[in-house]
Amino acid sequence: MNIVVLVKQVPDTYSERKLSDADSTLDRDSADAVLDEINEKAVEQALQIKEAGEGEVTVVCVGPDRATDAIRKALSMGADKAVHVCDDALHGSDVLATAKVIAAAIGKGDAPDLVLAGNEATDGGGGAIPAILSELLGLPQLTHAREVSIEGQTVKATRETDEGLTYLEANLPAIVSVAEKINEPRYPSFKGIMAAKKKPVETLTVADLGVDAGEVGLGNAWSTVTEAAPKPPRAAGQKAEDEGDGGTKIAEYLVAQKLI
Repeated sequence: MNIVVLVKQVPDTYSERKLSDADSTLDRDSADAVLDEINEKAVEQALQIKEAGEGEVTVVCVGPDRATDAIRKALSMGADKAVHVCDDALHGSDVLATAKVIAAAIGKGDAPDLVLAGNEATDGGGGAIPAILSELLGLPQLTHAREVSIEGQTVKATRETDEGLTYLEANLPAIVSVAEKINEPRYPSFKGIMAAKKKPVETLTVADLGVDAGEVGLGNAWSTVTEAAPKPPRAAGQKAEDEGDGGTKIAEYLVAQKLI
């Protein structure tokens, strides 16, 4: 089975994240960069599927030079090879342009039986890439999966929502996005880390993919940030002295805030 996993390098959630003063895009150099946690779960799921049968796992990443670190993390977990789309023309691309580039990168290799992705990245939270890829590649999509299994030429997934569980299935090839509860990613072993250094990573530009540079980048994005302001400092809380009427004071406060 040929499995493709989409991975992304994002600013560490424990680092201070901010926008660039120049163009209001995410300032990626101002924070530590890591492989997005939800992508680690997607890689883990791909490896479990591979280990249950046979196949190859390819990670695909769109990002700057430093995204190589995230790619190597996925390879050290056990992925077999990687494709890194790296091009300055991609700076500021929106989800539509990014999905188009990813679709071209997937189409350049052998046709995948399964494409795995996270449900959304922590740096943007758009959560639209899997759905857009489904449209561009003409593949069925099973989204927000907490369980995934392969049975012959069918992929089955369990989606959890506030209303309960939904059981989904589709014929392969298909696209599946995983949710937080899907698994616990493995830690790369020392052997895996050393082996990752020798695994192939193909670096491509948008020209290599046959994508017009005039269709990507901040200047061609359908949405942009025009203005941003820092979060205001947290105000001091309201203190109420309990003189036997503490419950009443709390109730009055909640009523004033329209909480009750």
